[in-house]
Amino acid sequence: MEAEVRNEESSASGVSKSGKRHVKPVDPDPNGEKLLQVEDPLLEATKYLKLLQKHSPDSLETHLLSFEVNMRKKKILLALQAVKQLLRLDAESPDSHRCLVRFFHKVGTMTAPVTDTEKLVWSVLEAERPWISQLHEKSLTEANMIFFEKHKDSLMHRAAVAEMLYVLEPNKKLEAIKLIEGSTNNPAPISGALGPVNEWKLKDCIAVHKLLGTVLNDPDAAMRWKASCAQYFPYSTYFEGKRSSAIPNSVYSRIAKNPENGGPSHPEDGETADFVASNGKLEAFKDLTI
Repeated sequence: MEAEVRNEESSASGVSKSGKRHVKPVDPDPNGEKLLQVEDPLLEATKYLKLLQKHSPDSLETHLLSFEVNMRKKKILLALQAVKQLLRLDAESPDSHRCLVRFFHKVGTMTAPVTDTEKLVWSVLEAERPWISQLHEKSLTEANMIFFEKHKDSLMHRAAVAEMLYVLEPNKKLEAIKLIEGSTNNPAPISGALGPVNEWKLKDCIAVHKLLGTVLNDPDAAMRWKASCAQYFPYSTYFEGKRSSAIPNSVYSRIAKNPENGGPSHPEDGETADFVASNGKLEAFKDLTI
């Protein structure tokens, strides 16, 4: 995409030696729909995965993708290798924890080995598990709660623990939801340019909202989370904060809809004062350093 943009810019600004302007060819598949219509999606994913493993071997995302692809392909030893790489890079990452628990939970539900290949894979798993410190002499449930105790002040770690609790014990869905809703949005150690800020990030809160609504499948909990986050992120259109353009007839909605922030849809005087007051703390920038 970046290459296309550069090509488009150069084509728009330049002409050929013959004096004819370059014409960008029409993209026959602008939305990538044909790219998705492949006979073997996992094979295509594996091609990209090999490129990532070659050029980004120390990226957490590379091994997260490796885990997902190999779990779907039922390549158990390759999935185990991905888990070990994740633990090597960042054992305290919520994503690493998810993959670790999901992997050994899946292994625990596998049928007893029959073929020589299956027996060999099983023997490797039995030999490797004791070397994983997070699971040494612990059940998956115990390991999950130990991880929670270490990171209970972090929203995303609590969300990972809650998700894994639901995976391990589906009858404890309400307990898992309480773990998430018990999170506290504490002030961050460093204030922003406009004053104190809280720890939670918008993208993380959106991820938690989707977790509650889809994985945990609790619309009421998702609605409660959305209402809470709308207070923390008043300008968020996703959470429909009171100062976002998602609210019909609000001053922010009218400003957003007016491309020049002017014209006939000026806010009323009172609304203008409120808008300026919430956005005009310019004195806070006096001591801003980069």
